[in-house]
Amino acid sequence: MDVERRVELRFADESREAETHTNLSAVRQDGRCLWVAGDETATVERLTAVLGEDGRVAGYGGQRTVRLADLVPLPAGPDEEADIEGLARGGGWLWAIGSHSLKRKKIKPEQSDRKSRKRLATVVREDNRFILARLPLVEGEDGLPEVVREDGDRTAAVLGLDKDSITDLLEDDPHLAPFLPIPSKDNGIDIEGVAAHGDRLYIGLRGPVLRGWAVLIEIRPDTDPTDPRRLRLLPLGDDGALYHTHFMDLGGLGIRDLCPHGDDLLVLTGPSMDLDGPVRVLRWRDAVRADAPEIVTAEDLEVVGDLPYGEGDDHAEGIAVLDEPDGSGLRLLVVYDSPSAERLTANGGVIADVVNAGG
Repeated sequence: MDVERRVELRFADESREAETHTNLSAVRQDGRCLWVAGDETATVERLTAVLGEDGRVAGYGGQRTVRLADLVPLPAGPDEEADIEGLARGGGWLWAIGSHSLKRKKIKPEQSDRKSRKRLATVVREDNRFILARLPLVEGEDGLPEVVREDGDRTAAVLGLDKDSITDLLEDDPHLAPFLPIPSKDNGIDIEGVAAHGDRLYIGLRGPVLRGWAVLIEIRPDTDPTDPRRLRLLPLGDDGALYHTHFMDLGGLGIRDLCPHGDDLLVLTGPSMDLDGPVRVLRWRDAVRADAPEIVTAEDLEVVGDLPYGEGDDHAEGIAVLDEPDGSGLRLLVVYDSPSAERLTANGGVIADVVNAGG
């Protein structure tokens, strides 16, 4: 895919201090706005488009921060990061999902061999990572989307407060249960994308990759009748299953993001472990029509194109369909984690790519 142009995402001082702009992990378009999230906070950011003379998006600014703890209870409190790795929008809701991953401590160059070995043996669980939040969207006085705590009978709600997270759901899964105690960077459980369509959510896993097959989980969340601030999962079909797993032949790569496009799913793929590339976008046509767990072969997937990546930087982490006024075909906005120095601007912003993804 060709990078057609680049646009600046400009952030306020507080977000730059939190390094949100250099840790972007999720993006979703919402009219004139973008919802974005970084993986080092428990917030979601709203940016508003700046249009050029041709009516196309030239950049985004006017950042507003939404603190998740102001809307839903968080299991570890308001100050611990939630490692938000996916955002989805649909049916008047904004969805935010944590990585649901464990992490192994990194070796620090200044430490002794003994301490380095001890750090490598230490696995940490941060409870805020294990949430799925559903937030009501309303139109503000300025005509832009806003997240609110309540809107009539619609209430912000969360899954993952009391042994009811997505990973708790997988404790007896024959494929995924063995990976629950494994840190994400070791091919353990690592959620990195979510897409909404109708009453379903599609959740992409960066890991594990099982003998070359990536995993997508389908669920049907709804309000818990005993507590409107909590979610529960409804059965997907007559068999009473609360989730389906779809296995996708991505050539050994994991899922880095998901983006709906009509009845299709666009899948951003990349290495499951701590590697740079390759990175590409695939299309699973009529994905939302699947009514049972599927084996999705390479022949079932259309290659949209490859994306650039750096060495130790410029890791594509999120894609969003970008509405263009001229009807010239599909454009995707791509945001990057660990951006290279050339992507950082003097205005405290970061550069995202707009790529031509065909018709």
